[in-house]
Amino acid sequence: MFYWIMKTFLFRPILLSIFRPWVIGKENVPETGPVIFASNHLSFVDSVFLPLALERRISFLAKSDYFTGRGIRGWATRVFFNATGQLPIDRSGGKASEASLNTGLKVLARGEQLGIYPEGTRSPDGKLYRGRTGIARMVLEGRVPVVPVAMIDTQKVMITGSKRPHLHRIGVVFGQPLDFSRFEGLEGDRFILRSITDEIMHELNKLGGQEYADVYASSVKERRAVLSR
Repeated sequence: MFYWIMKTFLFRPILLSIFRPWVIGKENVPETGPVIFASNHLSFVDSVFLPLALERRISFLAKSDYFTGRGIRGWATRVFFNATGQLPIDRSGGKASEASLNTGLKVLARGEQLGIYPEGTRSPDGKLYRGRTGIARMVLEGRVPVVPVAMIDTQKVMITGSKRPHLHRIGVVFGQPLDFSRFEGLEGDRFILRSITDEIMHELNKLGGQEYADVYASSVKERRAVLSR
C-alpha cells in the first residue's frame, strides 16, 4: 500500500513532469503473470524510473545495509527504498545467496514483477559489465520469462559524487521477452547458467548500446579502490 501511495500521489506526477522520461517497447511488457525485468544499472535512480514506466508493482532486491541505517538519514533511506519496492537481501554469499534467491522466487510465486540488475552493482563508468548467473537460476527455478530493459542516461540525473539530482531527460527501452523454458531442470548446470546470463547481457547490450566489458563491475571497483589508496 505504501508503495502505491508514494508512486501515485507523490513520485509519479512530480518525476514525470520534471524528467519527462521517454519509453520504447511498452508492448513487450506482459500485462499479467510473473516476469523478471533484467536491467542494466547506471544509477540508483534506475529503481525509481523503471517503476514509473510500468503499471503493475515491481520489486527489486537491494542490499540489506540500506534498511539498517540509523538517525534521520537512515530513516529517510528506509522510507525511500520501501517506497520504490525494494526488498532487503544479504549479499554475503553462501546461505545468504540462497535466501536472496528464495526472496525473489516468493515474489514471482505471487504472480508479481521482479527487477534484477544482473551486473550485481552499478556500472562505475557507463559500460555494461559481465552478468552474475544468479538471475539465470531464478529464471529457471521460477519458470518465468525475462524482459530485458535498458535504462538510458540515468547516470546523468544522479552524477557520481553529487549530492543532488540534475535535470536530464532519461529513457527506458523494453526488449522482447526471452523464453528459457528449453533449459528447465538444468538450473544446477553452471554452463547453462552462464549461457543464459550471457544471452540476457547480449540483449541488454543491443538495447542500450553501451560498450561491453567482459569482467565483473565489482572487480573493476575493487581495483580502483586499491589504486586510489
